[in-house]
Amino acid sequence: MLLSRLRRSKEAPEDDNVGSSAPTRRTFGAVRRWFQRSALSAADWDALEEILISADLGPRLSMELIEELRDTVNADGSVDATRAHEVMIEHLGVAITNDDAEFASGHPPQVIFVVGVNGVGKTTSIAKLAYMLRGLGHEVLLAAGDTFRAGAIDQLKIWGTNVGVPVVAHKAGSDPGAVVYDALDAAKARGVDYVLVDSAGRQHTNMNLMNELSKMRRVAGRQVEGAPHEVLLVLDAMAGQNGLQQAQGFLTRAGVTGIVLTKLDSSAKGGSAFAVAREAGVPIKFAGTGERVEDFAAFDPRQFVKNILDKRSDEERDEVSE
Repeated sequence: MLLSRLRRSKEAPEDDNVGSSAPTRRTFGAVRRWFQRSALSAADWDALEEILISADLGPRLSMELIEELRDTVNADGSVDATRAHEVMIEHLGVAITNDDAEFASGHPPQVIFVVGVNGVGKTTSIAKLAYMLRGLGHEVLLAAGDTFRAGAIDQLKIWGTNVGVPVVAHKAGSDPGAVVYDALDAAKARGVDYVLVDSAGRQHTNMNLMNELSKMRRVAGRQVEGAPHEVLLVLDAMAGQNGLQQAQGFLTRAGVTGIVLTKLDSSAKGGSAFAVAREAGVPIKFAGTGERVEDFAAFDPRQFVKNILDKRSDEERDEVSE
């Protein structure tokens, strides 16, 4: 029950900044201001739909939420702000909550593949996850499975040194399946708990690289029963609906079991989390909230919703103080 443990532990921030970036608060601040309107016209409802879609909630979830919010309108046409706030928390929380979501915690070594397109923070997320697991007392090993991108192996080695975790690597251009084989061989010999496998950034439409990933999975499965035990897809929170398309592509070809959402601290919208979790049907398990290695947390859906709805943006605070 590692995710549950992390959400309750000191390692998980008590007041998560997940989803509470200033741009995200501005977007949902517009929703709060909408709640204050004295009477609502058809144009007001259209405006709310635009706000929600612009936050990357996606058309379907936006319309579902609007239908729920219509029930919060008083007889005089005004919105019951308290009820509307509760509806938002409940509906959005349900949209991204998977109470059964957990993280691999069976017989070691547990093998975790990390996949995604270039530039989403995949290698950095691996290092942050390794740091988190090591902080919980687990033995961790990294496998430099990205033998394709120039500098990827050296980058992972540097991260390994920084977080105090060994790295198994071959030379650039070598067979990533062989890297996986050697890494798991080493993990079993050393009594390692978790093996985190980096992989080449790839578009889900690149069949050669997707076939390579399938081969890596087969090698892992022959070395360790049930491996890979997790396949984490790293998505950039700023990718919006493109992130949803990426998720759907990897789901069908890579057996994704969970999502790592990065750059939530700088996301212009933040609502992509809802669309990805709802439409793809895969839980968001971790979130990156900054550049430091500590800026990584088990994703708490309810805290995420509470933060973006309850925290005022700088603009709103300025309005109150004037």
